[in-house]
Amino acid sequence: MKIIFWGTPDFAVPSLKILLENNHQILAVVTSPDKERGRGQKVTFTAVKEFAIQNHIPVLQPDKLKAEDFINNLKAFDCDVYVVVAFKILPREIFTIPKFGSFNLHASLLPKFRGAAPIQWTLIKGETETGVTTFALEDKVDTGNIYLQKKIQILSEDNFGTLHNKLSLLGAEVVLETVNLIENGTAQMQKQSDELASPAPKITKENMQINWNESAEEIHNLVRAFSPFPGAFFTHQEKLIKVYRTRIDNSMNLAAGKILEKRDQLFVGCSKGSIEILEIQSEGRKKMTIAEFLRGHSFSIQ
Repeated sequence: MKIIFWGTPDFAVPSLKILLENNHQILAVVTSPDKERGRGQKVTFTAVKEFAIQNHIPVLQPDKLKAEDFINNLKAFDCDVYVVVAFKILPREIFTIPKFGSFNLHASLLPKFRGAAPIQWTLIKGETETGVTTFALEDKVDTGNIYLQKKIQILSEDNFGTLHNKLSLLGAEVVLETVNLIENGTAQMQKQSDELASPAPKITKENMQINWNESAEEIHNLVRAFSPFPGAFFTHQEKLIKVYRTRIDNSMNLAAGKILEKRDQLFVGCSKGSIEILEIQSEGRKKMTIAEFLRGHSFSIQ
């Protein structure tokens, strides 16, 4: 099929790669504009653009999606379908251009966790199962009819990083299968139930802050949701402390927020149970194991 691929981060690259490897014609990719990063303001490309350049695929980087010249350019491609993976919201005047419309890959089992951060919210809520969904684009975000879904179990050791990578690879398989179904005319779509929907809004700094008045399980899940980046955090003696790995401990009888150092271990009381912190980063210092951290730092007993 003749495809224009829309995506920006590394999550999208396996989907683009699998379409290319299976002889679908990638007419172009659309990705976010280049950014200047770091002290030297070095210009960096998106992961999708990097892959496209390496594989000699034309790259489009519009500043405004609704710009008339950009839309006219899209229409000139005579495209069969738009495949969207981790990109901004497309307006109707764009997603209706292709012969077979447009579909999106979403990193949840829709209608659960509609929104910008499905992987994080899946972990925050303590889900034991997740997956990916391909669905037809409609005006209202993440509400279109479903093409395909595939599920995976969330392991106890999974965090955002591991789950992101698993869903990226699983999503690529589902994207290819969806394109093949559309091409063969055998796609059977299912309507989403709004009654079963749950939100996954954009993450804010407040979402990442640890509240020791929550249960140990809730805090453990919060830490998983923001590891290995950007890190759930709490403040201690006016310093921001990031936590990347924890273990639930029900043997300690600590009041919520009370910190206990025990040789090379660190425990914090929660409203129910306690958390053992295993990997940590203090403001201005590098990430390290708690044993390494405690060699040069001590929490005052509260």
